[in-house]
Amino acid sequence: MVQSVLGSLVLGYRPLWNAARRLAGVQLYVQPAGGAQVDAAHLLRTLQELWSAHSPPLLLSPRSPQLLGELLEHAPCGAPWIGVAGSWLADAQVLAQARAAHARGLRLVWQGPLQQLPPPETAALFDNSLLHLSSADAVRALQASAAIREGSATGGARPAAPPDPLLPGQMYEGVASRTLLAHCLDTSRALAVAGWPMEDVLHSLRHRAATPSQEVVQKLLKAIDAEQSIDSFEEILGEDPLLAYRFLTYTNSAALGLRTGVDSLRRGLVMMGYGSLSRWLAEQLPHAATEPDLRPVRQFMVLRALVTEHLLDAGEGKELRREVYLSGLLSQLDELLREPLGAILRRLPLSERVYNAAVLRTGPYAPSLEMACALEGGEPQAVLQLCEAHELSLEHVNRALMRVLSERVGALR
Repeated sequence: MVQSVLGSLVLGYRPLWNAARRLAGVQLYVQPAGGAQVDAAHLLRTLQELWSAHSPPLLLSPRSPQLLGELLEHAPCGAPWIGVAGSWLADAQVLAQARAAHARGLRLVWQGPLQQLPPPETAALFDNSLLHLSSADAVRALQASAAIREGSATGGARPAAPPDPLLPGQMYEGVASRTLLAHCLDTSRALAVAGWPMEDVLHSLRHRAATPSQEVVQKLLKAIDAEQSIDSFEEILGEDPLLAYRFLTYTNSAALGLRTGVDSLRRGLVMMGYGSLSRWLAEQLPHAATEPDLRPVRQFMVLRALVTEHLLDAGEGKELRREVYLSGLLSQLDELLREPLGAILRRLPLSERVYNAAVLRTGPYAPSLEMACALEGGEPQAVLQLCEAHELSLEHVNRALMRVLSERVGALR
């Protein structure tokens, strides 16, 4: 049997978010595992087979000059964006490969610090750039943002301030605050930001009560009106960790008066009935969250749950998969509710397996959840260590990740 190329790679990912606070694409880190030789042509064919018109745009970010060279040599026109580390262009061979790839019509993305932009003749080879913001860049951008706001408040008179260092239409990483985020996406018209300053966004909204997403509540109400399947209801309910938590809390409350504890979304839906569900959702709607900056926070948590679920062996039953998904979905509720996760989950009659994985990182679901977290960070050593500790194959891990990114992420856009 021919070994899949996915067994010789360590992958990681990072979402790219646009000005609408929706998924604009996915950055996929690609690194050879150990000293493995990667068949770049095979990798590109695999991506082509997995990706569809409903999959998000993909930015491949190889983490070795050799793999980059292979991709530049073999990628056909129409392949995903390929990220090129600016520092590697000092190698004449890499620069020549980038020129040849550009001439073939490949879409290349320059990756590097904002303060070390390439000369114009080199910049012309790239369709876009992913620029890293240093702390000094952030200070200058925030000063420019403050001057613009002050000018607007005073009718156009703007105090002296450094010019905005950000370039419109580019992608940025290292955006660590909500204010800088707004300046990047809304004022400087960035194409996207890589990652999301979740901690600062949630901190800036700490005085507001945490409520479910209005968008998801309305989506579920429409699904009920359209008499969709219970599978659809469960999937939509699982698109918002806070709505799922509130639903489980309500179905286990004295108000509903059920005789047995509800430990899953599906059981709650069956026990509650569509009429009661519609009335409960209608009560949530007036207070539901409409803040766009929270959408990537919520969707990032859903992504973790999807990857956690797909890391299970394909033969596992649906009930088990639902439990694993729930352990991933609820694993960051402490960030939203600002209290210890253990105290939050102890209010629900959840399976001990869900609690142990989400809170203690122990039990049968812990390896999947730990691996899902490692894939978010894009740290290859952490992925390799978890593979060894839990006897997981790289091919299995990578195939699960690719399946989520290519098949399930499109619904979040």
